[in-house]
Amino acid sequence: MLRGICLFLPCVALGGLLYTELTGVLDDCFCDVESIDVFNNFKLYPRIKRLTEKDYFRYYRVNLKRPCPFWPNDGHCAIKDCHVEPCPESKIPVGIKSGNYNKYSHAANTLSDVTECEQAKELGAINSTLSNQTKRAFADWTRHDDAQDYFCELDDETSPDSEYVDLLLNPERFTGYKGPSAWRVWNSIYEENCFKPRSVYRPLNPLALSRGDDDGEGFYKWLEGLCLEKRVFYRLISGLHSSINIHLCAEYLLDEGWGRSVWGPNAQEFRQRFDTAETKGEGTRRLKNLYFLYLIELRALYKVAPYFERAFINLYTGNMQEDGATKELLLQVFNEVRSFPMHFDEKSMFAGHKIEAKILKEEFRLHFKNISRIMDCVGCSKCRLWGKLQTQGLGTALKILFSEKEIQDLPEHSPSQGFQLTRQEIVALLNGFGRLSTSIQQLHSFRLLLKDNR
Repeated sequence: MLRGICLFLPCVALGGLLYTELTGVLDDCFCDVESIDVFNNFKLYPRIKRLTEKDYFRYYRVNLKRPCPFWPNDGHCAIKDCHVEPCPESKIPVGIKSGNYNKYSHAANTLSDVTECEQAKELGAINSTLSNQTKRAFADWTRHDDAQDYFCELDDETSPDSEYVDLLLNPERFTGYKGPSAWRVWNSIYEENCFKPRSVYRPLNPLALSRGDDDGEGFYKWLEGLCLEKRVFYRLISGLHSSINIHLCAEYLLDEGWGRSVWGPNAQEFRQRFDTAETKGEGTRRLKNLYFLYLIELRALYKVAPYFERAFINLYTGNMQEDGATKELLLQVFNEVRSFPMHFDEKSMFAGHKIEAKILKEEFRLHFKNISRIMDCVGCSKCRLWGKLQTQGLGTALKILFSEKEIQDLPEHSPSQGFQLTRQEIVALLNGFGRLSTSIQQLHSFRLLLKDNR
């Protein structure tokens, strides 16, 4: 049995109905009723929020121009709030612009006495200034990168279409993007990548008409008959979908006039997606899956902490004082993660017959990688940005959970060829978990809002 702790929000009565009715235990783990809420909202969320505002984590390099590999593009969304404003080159910290050579930035930090322009020049020419031993190490890391079992289709950071985006200036919110284009993306994810036969109906669109008297229970009976790994896969995707929907409900376009947009929580939209009565109980399951996903990514942070705790690992931007503060805050986050009393136990996954387990793990990885490719089919640029980032964050978390032995064998004072993370993966991992942490905090806010509207 997998073990973990989860929180279920108390019921909130509104007009005789029950909203966010979450009771009992999460599927596939043991849970405590209030632990995650208290832990996240009072201990972890404030630190994660501060961390993702730091320069190292606010700039994300992404290619938003990759064509959809599965169906013809619908064209770019014409809604003005779908637009993503790339960051001018002059605004990117010099250490970030230098690229993946500062993945292990001890050498880069020795350049602190030169000007930014000189520093950028030296970092750009780093291959010609490093020792032969270090050059060979870089070559080994590159070969390992090429051979890694990634769970995501990674953007080519050297592509001319890849641009840096300031995540703080392009926040995730409801842009008006909806309808057939948006639902085609989610339908493709659920119907073609969640190990589900098309004959099994799954209630997906909370605003769509149901199929007669079918309340979707047949899907959940089928789901419980699956092996643990395939159930976990579905719950991860459902949890990610729920988290994104909560963000859109919490940052909804409430008013647009006189050149000024007003964003805020939309209680009606939240009820349509998560209320027990309006979703025939589906909303409760969606929120449970959000908490399940939170536990999975929290476990990944716990597992990867030793990687970052080594002294030579720096979150390098070129500003030594800022970089030191960022590293210290990240270590505080890991200390809080360690204080969580019970973590998800992933050892029961892929624990059967070796050959069968290897085949299932590869199938699991390829299904998730396919979902990361579907994110290039999202028509709204801002939705695509945050979809790609959060998908890559979850993919990085899975990579960590399936690399336990490599992390345990990390050398203390030198880089490892067995396990490593690019800056892009690090930024996605922490921002992706930050989005889950924000979702749980926003659920608390919706609970209070619904109570006030009672």
